[in-house]
Amino acid sequence: MKKLIFISSLLLLLGCTQEQQNKIGRSIQNLTGVNGVVDIYSGGKLVMRFLKVDKLTTAHGTDDNLPRPYRFGYGYIDKNFNYKVDKGEKKVYFEITNYETYIFYENPL
Repeated sequence: MKKLIFISSLLLLLGCTQEQQNKIGRSIQNLTGVNGVVDIYSGGKLVMRFLKVDKLTTAHGTDDNLPRPYRFGYGYIDKNFNYKVDKGEKKVYFEITNYETYIFYENPL
């Protein structure tokens, strides 16, 4: 019975488009939670860090629904780059253009 459920689930997942698979993955992440970090670089130097970011979303146009050249999310500004939300570091909305260098990863602490 377990093998049948596994095979059925696998076939169902393989039948989904990549976007549907991403939506399923995001749903699981929303249930379990994530502790993401976004580092933004300029000239090879770290200039901004956001903590407790759950996801980055690609912006889409209101009328044409085409993807826009930026991503957005919510996170805490890590002013002193210590990977901790300290007093005074607030949660903010932020946008990253496709022309910036950034890395999104899980908090190592």
